[in-house]
Amino acid sequence: MRFATEQLWECLSAVSDPEIPVISVVDLGIVRELTWLDTDVCEVTITPTYSGCPAMQVIAENVELALRSLGVQKISIRTQLSPAWTTDWMSPAGREKLKAYGIAPPMQSAIDISALGSRVVPDIACPQCGSLHTRLLSQFGSTACKALYRCNECLEPFDYFKPH
Repeated sequence: MRFATEQLWECLSAVSDPEIPVISVVDLGIVRELTWLDTDVCEVTITPTYSGCPAMQVIAENVELALRSLGVQKISIRTQLSPAWTTDWMSPAGREKLKAYGIAPPMQSAIDISALGSRVVPDIACPQCGSLHTRLLSQFGSTACKALYRCNECLEPFDYFKPH
């Protein structure tokens, strides 16, 4: 039985990222495509946030479990490495969920040629109090894709999801 593509996207929007459970794999942009093949197979294309991401096996299993709970019988999970995942694929809702969770979302586009040749670093707003008076403590936070910052106003440390 084929389900409407909108039903499939809605179903997968409830699949949480294993490392950041408040954001779905759809909001992160990991789920790239949903396609019905001629053989009544639902093919889901996923792209890891980085090559070798250890969470991809869990993500693939959770995507399959979610679709099976909807009633999809035949499922194929296809991993696509090119084009590489970018934070530009995060949804606006996903960015808000990160902020509400205490992780500052990317403040600039990963693919931005407007400042080509310059190293303009945007002000990173504290996800706790909103202050722009923050400072970088370490280029690496709780994971390699995040940097560790501290707010100079509320003094809280926080992760910043680096654009890439």
